[in-house]
Amino acid sequence: MRAFFAVDLPDDLAAPVAEAQAAFEGAEGLRFVDPEQAHVTLKFLGEVDEPGDDDADPGDADAAAEGDAPALDDVIAAGERAVADADVGRFECSVEGFGVFPSLDYISVVWVGVGDGSAELTALHEALEAEATALGVDPEDHAFTPHVTLARMDDARGKELVQEAVRNRDPDIGRFEVDAVRLVSSTLTSDGPVYETVASFAL
Repeated sequence: MRAFFAVDLPDDLAAPVAEAQAAFEGAEGLRFVDPEQAHVTLKFLGEVDEPGDDDADPGDADAAAEGDAPALDDVIAAGERAVADADVGRFECSVEGFGVFPSLDYISVVWVGVGDGSAELTALHEALEAEATALGVDPEDHAFTPHVTLARMDDARGKELVQEAVRNRDPDIGRFEVDAVRLVSSTLTSDGPVYETVASFAL
């Protein structure tokens, strides 16, 4: 399964997230995420082996490739260690301000950032990064920027509209308390990804 560690936004911030997305309404080539699934990704893991994966046909190339993936039990144990090592108690986050990756000249992701709480999220990310890479997960190739993804840009048709909104609008999504980190599975479907909590680690 595909999996990642994340912090969830509460249900009552789904509407403000949707309002922020409305700033980009009409931007062609932009694919919006479901505001009810809004979250801050702390560490993307890629493929994780679930119990029973060893029963796959050894001649199956896909199964062989998955053999390099960390085992689910090991990932859960790594999450527990990372949250303990980060030594971060419950804290408040503020979600505010537009941003893009990698730049306004070439946009692939549109997001809202984190103000208060960014230091705590970074500490959790660093601990999870260390534990995950020790399991063989690829290290991040860019600096960690706490954010909530609003949309992905598949092509540049709506680029100017996105640039204008990012430069001229300053959304304030709201505040929420972070009391846990989740390990989440992501199943890709034609209607978008479906997320399911695999494990939760209380702060």
